[in-house]
Amino acid sequence: SDEFEGVEQSITIVKDQLDVLAQMFHNFNSTDYFNGSPKEQLACLNRAVEYVQLTEDLETRFMAAVKRMKQAFNLCGSSEAISDKEKDYLHFYCAVRSILFKLTKGDAPDISQMNARVRELLEGAIQSDGIEELFETGKHISVDIFSDEYLNKINAIQLPNTKIKVLQRLLSQAIDEYKKVNRIMGMEFSDRLKRVVDEYNNRRRDEAFANEVLDDVAEQLAKLLEELKKEKDSFKGMGIDYEEKAFYDILKAVAKKYEFEYPDDKMIELSKRIKIIVDDKAKYTDWSTRDDIKANLQVDLILLLDEFNYPPVTIDDVYKEVLEQAENFKKYAQ
Repeated sequence: SDEFEGVEQSITIVKDQLDVLAQMFHNFNSTDYFNGSPKEQLACLNRAVEYVQLTEDLETRFMAAVKRMKQAFNLCGSSEAISDKEKDYLHFYCAVRSILFKLTKGDAPDISQMNARVRELLEGAIQSDGIEELFETGKHISVDIFSDEYLNKINAIQLPNTKIKVLQRLLSQAIDEYKKVNRIMGMEFSDRLKRVVDEYNNRRRDEAFANEVLDDVAEQLAKLLEELKKEKDSFKGMGIDYEEKAFYDILKAVAKKYEFEYPDDKMIELSKRIKIIVDDKAKYTDWSTRDDIKANLQVDLILLLDEFNYPPVTIDDVYKEVLEQAENFKKYAQ
């Protein structure tokens, strides 16, 4: 029957992918996972996650192979053609994938489907490295991710590739949150994060990737997180609020783009005046969809920039960025 053929085909896929994965892991000693104490099993799982991240290619191939194997196993899991030893290895690879998935995407999809012993191990491995606690922050745990205590927990992670994944994901989350307040600086930090991650992935293509280089990338990410912390609080010493700081950053970015100098004190005062104009227009609930209000905003900005002798060549850039910042801020301030 078609169903029988589907099961037979799934069994073949499971066995083929187990062979593929065994080849990937031929340099990894997984003995502790199968024969060690619970503590040794946990450590082995975390080492396996680190091993899979040795190169970007290995990580990509591993994730794809386990996903295909698991999908096929869902159709033939009760078959006696899959031995207990093969199932043990299947659960091992799925557990490694779930931890790595947790690092990069969030909730791991395979946990609930595993048997009780492997599920307990898997959850223990995530908790033992501090990953679960780090990523639950913001959901129902009120913790400042920029605090020294929180950063110390990240730095306590001993496996460099895993630490990089944690830092990368936390930075992405923190930057996304900051974009809601300050769009242009959030985008700048996104670009900086992308450059570090691209450098990391390029270096990972070299299988002789040294720990010193991993430490360097982790240090760059930690420094970026620290700089984001400073940036978030920078408005406090400027005599402006955080929304005015966003307009200040727009003026500064446009000045940099057109390579002209403009006094910082005038830029601060100009940002305050821009906020007054934006607040006046944004008091209408449908302001961002009304062409008449947006036209008034543009005219008011032209007159204001002229009053402050801010170069007129910049008006289109300033208007575009101010409009997008205002729309962005009001959207998330609801």
